Amino acid sequence: MGILSGNPKKEPLHYGEAYDVWQFSMAAKGCLSTYRLLHYHAGDKNLKGIIGDVINQAELEISECDEILIHNGLVPFPALPERPEARLEDIPIGARFTDMEIAAMVSADSAAGLVICSQIMGKSIREDIGMLFGKYHVTKAAIGLKALRLSKEKGWLVPPPLVVERQLEEALR
Repeated sequence: MGILSGNPKKEPLHYGEAYDVWQFSMAAKGCLSTYRLLHYHAGDKNLKGIIGDVINQAELEISECDEILIHNGLVPFPALPERPEARLEDIPIGARFTDMEIAAMVSADSAAGLVICSQIMGKSIREDIGMLFGKYHVTKAAIGLKALRLSKEKGWLVPPPLVVERQLEEALR
């Protein structure tokens, strides 16, 4: 049996996997800090629920990635300090993120996360690493879909230019 056969968790990480897991954990820690801030700014109950979902997902990603790093003798990026709690009413209107802005940030971050997870999955030779990021990919896609549906429902979605007239003309031909 070769070094890359058997239990994937006993296989060594290659340098790309080690860096990707470390970088992903670092990014998740930054996102966690940001999402907690955005949770204080959000006014819509459903949006707060989605932010709660991304907070829980970031905490899971941090926990699982840091566990892999520590198990492989690597030091994870340090946790960021907790933000002090704030009430929406205490945040001045000019300094407050709107629900529309928050929904767009969550959607954009989910989309970027999909790309990153796909790249890590494609580079991984350890099956457990590829599957872990596949799991993250599916969760990010589901959260992104919830954010999209909420944005459509609330009228927060600003679509790019739509090619409606051209499609209508072609359909009439």
